[in-house]
Amino acid sequence: KNSAQPAERYINVLNDVSFTLYEGECLLIGGANGSGKSILMSIIASLEEASAGTVSVSGRCGLIFQDADMQILGETPAEDIMFGLKNLKLKNDEARTRCKNALEKTGLLKRASFPARFLSGGEKRRLAVAGILAMDCPIVIFDEPYANLDYSGVVQVNELIRMLKKDGRTVLILTHELEKCYALADRFIVLCAGEKVFDGTPDEGLKLDLKQWSIRHPICSYTKREDLLWT
Repeated sequence: KNSAQPAERYINVLNDVSFTLYEGECLLIGGANGSGKSILMSIIASLEEASAGTVSVSGRCGLIFQDADMQILGETPAEDIMFGLKNLKLKNDEARTRCKNALEKTGLLKRASFPARFLSGGEKRRLAVAGILAMDCPIVIFDEPYANLDYSGVVQVNELIRMLKKDGRTVLILTHELEKCYALADRFIVLCAGEKVFDGTPDEGLKLDLKQWSIRHPICSYTKREDLLWT
């Protein structure tokens, strides 16, 4: 009987993916499921450690997970935001002020005491952004932000992205649903099988045959990029 243990096998999920995300930029990273988007997000946000290479991030990253329920820790929106602020060791008055301002900015002030679990999908993502605003994170990362959202939820998410851009925050969106946010992007990167296969402007990206990377073209049923605005 052979008692030898099988050798460990390692799989490269990402291979030589390199780019710079500039301050105040809205970068859209598109890719089919399994292209490496989520692991890239985790590495940038320091949730995972890359086996090679370096990642340099200036400032804290705020994450909006694909499953919004995963990051709700408080019973109410106000409690949820205060829970995150406790880690900053702020004085109570400042923490409460930050919480109120964040709820007001994301349109959730009237929902401050509402059971957080019963918020709509769009409202839960607004709550996640409110927590990030309260902690004053300069970088906001959205991982598949449109998952399981109806039209109203998509509109809410895009309103948040517009607000963050107007505030001068740096926004990174990782999704395969390009048509829902393409008009908001300043730059477009495509991942395929863990490799960066395109990095350019959104207008340049529209000229690509995205089907070769198993991505649905954002304007298959539209006439121009501006028609992709969800309002």
